[in-house]
Parts: sequence; C-alpha cells; structure tokens
Amino acid sequence: IRHSRSPLLANAAFRAAGLDWAMVALEVAPGRGAAAVEGMRSLGLAGLMVTMPHKADVIPALDRLTATARALGAVNSITWEGQDLVGDNTDGAGLVASLRVDHGIEPGDAHCVVLGAGGAARSVVLALAHAGAAEVVVVNRTPERAEVAVALAGRVGRLGTPADVAGADLVVNATSVGMGADPGGEGPMPVEAARLRAGQVVVDLVYQPLETPLLRAAATAGARPVDGLGMLVHQAATSITWWTGRDADLAAMAAGARSV
Repeated sequence: IRHSRSPLLANAAFRAAGLDWAMVALEVAPGRGAAAVEGMRSLGLAGLMVTMPHKADVIPALDRLTATARALGAVNSITWEGQDLVGDNTDGAGLVASLRVDHGIEPGDAHCVVLGAGGAARSVVLALAHAGAAEVVVVNRTPERAEVAVALAGRVGRLGTPADVAGADLVVNATSVGMGADPGGEGPMPVEAARLRAGQVVVDLVYQPLETPLLRAAATAGARPVDGLGMLVHQAATSITWWTGRDADLAAMAAGARSV
C-alpha cells in the first residue's frame, strides 16, 4: 500500500526519533486492499499508509473507523488500538495543519474555494469546515460529485462555478490538473489565471512538480502560492505520531520529502 514519498517521510521521522523502524513501499493490486490489511494482522505490522485505489477497499477489513474516515468513506492510515485495527483519514487535517504551522495562515473565517470533488477534495472540504471556514465552495465539472463534497461542509458548503474563485480568500486545487507539468514551463491549469487576484492564498495539492503552472500564475497575480508538500508531510506526521506515540519531526520529514 504505497505512496511514492511516504517511505522517505516516515524513515526520516524514525531516524530523527532514534527508532529502529522502517517503512517500505508495497505493491498491492487493485481490489486487494482488504487482503493487505489481513496481512498486517498476520505479520504484526505497526501501521499502514494507504493510497488510491485502496482507500475504500480496506474498510471492510478494519475493526473501527475514526469519525473523519467514516464521514469520508476513505482511509489513508491504519494503526492498532489495543487488539483493533483502526482506520483514519488525515489528508484534510494535514492541509489545515500545514497552513497554520508552516505558513501562519488561519483558514477559520476564510471564504474558500475547492477545485475538484474527488477523495482529496472531499477531505479538504470537511477539514476546512471543521476549521471554521466562513464558506466552502466546491467547483467541479460534474455537479453530482460536487454535491457530495458540498454536503460534507454542512451549512457553510455551497456548489459554485469558476467565477467564485475571484472572491475567495483561499483557493485549493484538489484536482490532478498540473501534475507532471514541465518545471518552469507552460501547462494546463484547473482555473483561468485571470480569475486569481492579489491577496489570495492559492494552494496546489499537486507536488510533482512543486511549482505548478497554477502556483506560478498565482505568484504573478500577487497571490500567495502554497505547494502541496506541506499537506503530505503533516498528514504523514499525524500517522507516525499515532503509530509510535512520539511527536514526528516535521523538519526532518520535510527535508526527506524534498530530497526526491
């Protein structure tokens, strides 16, 4: 159950804590997520990080879910609590922690636009609502999927259009648009550059490359660009702390992630 940078992050944290632990990437075929969890039971593994396409498939093999994982219907982290295997979803909380800790940005009371309605987008929508955002607007090409994400935000959620980007304090790209773009070159963007403005915070959850076309356009417009690596570090740190009972070394993890 694999994420390309997760072993680097986790192993950096383990070294910093002086723990004789190691994370390795495991290839798991689609549809075999639950079987991988049973392997965790058999082998006595301390924890698992879970990525697509397994985030829903692992759920039937778990004993319990956190409230966040239950609301999202998706798990990205698994650990032991006593004899039970418990699934959590730390993605959205990782973004909120990164904004607050790494950048001094408070999403509470902010007017937010989330681009996309997939798993990452839903986790961000839920986390922003829990953080006290004044409004969470979901913009997606498929309205039916967007409505599912909007419902997670409760009374502060709203279905929107690209025109809502201009009025937002915080814009989060939770689509894959921009992934794999040439660093420093032109590439596709999830929203037109003309809709960005000075004073906004623009986050791109894509981190390959770290500087996406969207973030370059945001900087040109006078907005504050934030790459997706902080969310990756903080969501992983929550898992590592959960597994080990020790605070994860964020600086060591960030250095490990940026070494790729």
